[in-house]
Amino acid sequence: MILTPAPLPPPLFSTTRHRVRQTTVYFNRKTNLLLPRTAASVVVRDVDAFTESSGYLFELSSSEAESLTDYNISKIASIYRKKPLIVLRRLLQIGNTLGKWLAFRYLDSILERSDLMFEVRASQLRQILVKLGPAYIKIAQAISSRPDLIPPSYLNELSLLQDRISPFSTEVAFNTIEKELGSPLDQIFSEISPEPVAAASLGQVYQAKLRSSGEIVAVKVQRPGVQAAISLDILILRYLAGLIRRVGKFNTDLQAVVDEWASSLFREMDYVNEAKNGIRFRELYGNLKDVLVPAMYVDNTTRKVLTMQWVEGQKLSEVKDLYLVEIGVYCSFNQLLEYGFYHADPHPGNLLRTYDGKLAYLDFGMMGEFKQELRDGFIQACLHLVNKDYDALAKDFVTLGLLPATADKDEVTKALTGVFQNAVSKGVQNISFGDLSGNLGTTMYKFKFQIPSYFSLVIRSLAVLEGIAINNDPNYKVLGGTYPWIARKVLTDTSPQLRSSLQALLYEEGVFRIDRLESLLSESLRARTERALVKVEDNNSNVVIKQILSFTLTEKGAFVREILLQEFAKGLDALGLATFESLTYAASANLPFGPSPQSSISDEDMINLRNLLRLLHLLSGSQKIEDGVGDFSPYTNKRIKSEEVYLALNEVASIQDILPLLNVIPELPTDLQQQLIRLPLDLFGKLVSRVAARTIRRALL
Repeated sequence: MILTPAPLPPPLFSTTRHRVRQTTVYFNRKTNLLLPRTAASVVVRDVDAFTESSGYLFELSSSEAESLTDYNISKIASIYRKKPLIVLRRLLQIGNTLGKWLAFRYLDSILERSDLMFEVRASQLRQILVKLGPAYIKIAQAISSRPDLIPPSYLNELSLLQDRISPFSTEVAFNTIEKELGSPLDQIFSEISPEPVAAASLGQVYQAKLRSSGEIVAVKVQRPGVQAAISLDILILRYLAGLIRRVGKFNTDLQAVVDEWASSLFREMDYVNEAKNGIRFRELYGNLKDVLVPAMYVDNTTRKVLTMQWVEGQKLSEVKDLYLVEIGVYCSFNQLLEYGFYHADPHPGNLLRTYDGKLAYLDFGMMGEFKQELRDGFIQACLHLVNKDYDALAKDFVTLGLLPATADKDEVTKALTGVFQNAVSKGVQNISFGDLSGNLGTTMYKFKFQIPSYFSLVIRSLAVLEGIAINNDPNYKVLGGTYPWIARKVLTDTSPQLRSSLQALLYEEGVFRIDRLESLLSESLRARTERALVKVEDNNSNVVIKQILSFTLTEKGAFVREILLQEFAKGLDALGLATFESLTYAASANLPFGPSPQSSISDEDMINLRNLLRLLHLLSGSQKIEDGVGDFSPYTNKRIKSEEVYLALNEVASIQDILPLLNVIPELPTDLQQQLIRLPLDLFGKLVSRVAARTIRRALL
């Protein structure tokens, strides 16, 4: 549903029937006046392109049409099994129109005129898709939002399929409204536009005013015969998918993918279902800052007529508003990873920038459900990808259903390393779907990857959003925009699966990976806050400290707080040992014939000391300490010299950046200050337990 921008609402007319050919008015953007449009200037078609070209193929009886209210491939097959001539006609039409176009493209390449005829062929393809109808338009819309994948000429033409599809007869539309709502038009609406303000593949929209309340609403009317048309095309596409799978020996069940898409498309054709989706979407996401979800009027909604709040604005892809793109990323995160109820068709026509600067979502027919275990698996996969843990990523692919459990994990890990290492080396903020899909196709075929039916809608949702963002910023990467929210969720979520993932991520072979905690914390601070969506400036240490404390002292940060206290206790224990050894070393050095001092500090102690240094720097809001002094690798067995202990102690003593921490404490809420006061006692208890355990262990040994 696309509504063109205008400072004033489009004119409304009395519900007294108007012929479409009558004089109407339009908004002149140059003069800012409402001017008359003469009958000669109005292009009127009694029959739209689809009905004229293909509609006659799909005339079904009322009982047959009613049986197709829900997607059921068996019912569809049984209906058209009795109508072989209709199926044959459709196959000939598809083969004739697309076959001619492909032949011309091939001829262009032979005659070396492909570049010259590029725009012409793009326009012809759009016209063919309009004639073939809704199913093919929907497929084209799915790829029409990727300027990084589609040539500009084709992109421009396919984008017209989102809002410039020929409308069907207004007479038919008004009759449908009266039949579906069971009342004359003038009893329901006091005013209604005589022409549709927008036309799409499945229906068209009129602006109206409710007689009961005077509210301005959008009335969407379903295109006649659309269910029958789509059902036949799906039957054909499903057959072709099975044929392609057998010939190409694909492991993915392509017919199941078609079934998932078809099911969502059939649900989209049920406007009662769309109204319910819109109500649920509004309840979940309507309160997000600068997000607008229109209200639904269920009393004036049926399977073929939908009445909803009128929304005006411009397509998000046509305005340079990076802020609203970020709003869209945040809202998508909530949809996919918080609640699992997501908009599966966020093409540019369904995302508007309202005139008061909000992001409006439209068209809730095609929605998806992302189950909790799959949401957790997706988050884990993102974590392991960013941290280059390809072995764990291979296991995630099994969890997500992308990879059979019988696959050779070692070989898969090796292959994934080769596929992803270049993309990941650029940093999380620069990872795009294009980078990830580079050589993945070959790997997927080799290891018999399979694409679960649910996954196509999820990836499409994210890919379309990235495509819209690229129109605003060619360098934008949706994964880079989403990962901060993923990091924050991993640090705060109470899900046992995600907590286990966090534990495994931070402790590799029993060794605490503080670098990964630093990465998660820094990425989570890049996320916009839920209320203000204000980005934290990296150079403001007080803000960073306050953000870290506000997170770790809350109930959501309890799990990470326990990890930090445990690592502080380890570090302080190692600091005590290092201090004692340093004093012993200094005393021994003054003895003329004393024995050479031997370090009793283990590699683990030095790692713990190093982590203490980095934790202090982290809480001070300063940059990471430089590699070199005190940089003790957990993967080397080299002997630690006493001089290095001495240097590490000096570094601990020289940390003065911790002072800003004291300045931030008074700014914290009272409950967080009380929680902070209790931390030293908790830390002391953990330290005593560790020292006691060490003493007992050494005494027994």
